[in-house]
Amino acid sequence: MATVITLVWAQDRVGAIGRDNSIPWRVPEDMRRFRELTGSDPVVMGRKTWESLPERFRPLPERRNIVITRNHDYIASGAEIADSLREALDRIVGAVTVMGGGAIYEAAMEHASQLRITEIDLLVDGADAFAPEIDPYAWEVAETTAWQTSSGGLRYRFVDYLRHGAAADIRRGA
Repeated sequence: MATVITLVWAQDRVGAIGRDNSIPWRVPEDMRRFRELTGSDPVVMGRKTWESLPERFRPLPERRNIVITRNHDYIASGAEIADSLREALDRIVGAVTVMGGGAIYEAAMEHASQLRITEIDLLVDGADAFAPEIDPYAWEVAETTAWQTSSGGLRYRFVDYLRHGAAADIRRGA
C-alpha cells in the first residue's frame, strides 16, 4: 500500500468542491500548485473526476493515473481501473495523491497523512460535491499562506494539514 497518501482539493467557504461535475471557479494559481504538488506521483480519482478533466489532460501527463469505478466495462484510455480505493492504494508503493471526488476523499481520509487544501473565498450556489469535514482531533494545520488575489480575481489561500503523529513519518519518508 502507498506509504504517503495526500489528499488535494480546492473548496469554497463551506467545503463545496464542485457543481455539475465541474470546478465552479477559475484560480490558475491553484492549478499550478496542483501540478507542483503531484509532480510525477501516481494520482487516484473517481470516475466522475476523470470525466470532468478536459480530454487533452486525460490521462494527467507524466504520472500514473488510476480511476476508481465499479463498472467493470469502463475504459479510461491511458489510465488503470480499480474497483475500490483499497485496490488502487494497494497497487502503489510510495507516495500517491488522491484528487477526488467527494466520495473518494471521504473514503481516503482514514488512510491519508496529508491534506493540501486551497480555500477559495467564495460561496458556490448549487454546489453538489463537498469535501469531507476535517476533524481537529485527527489533523493539525502545518502551514497556512496569507490570503492572495488570483489572476482570475478571486481570493484564495493554501492550507496544509498533517495527521497528528504523521509529521515524523513524512519527514523520514516512511
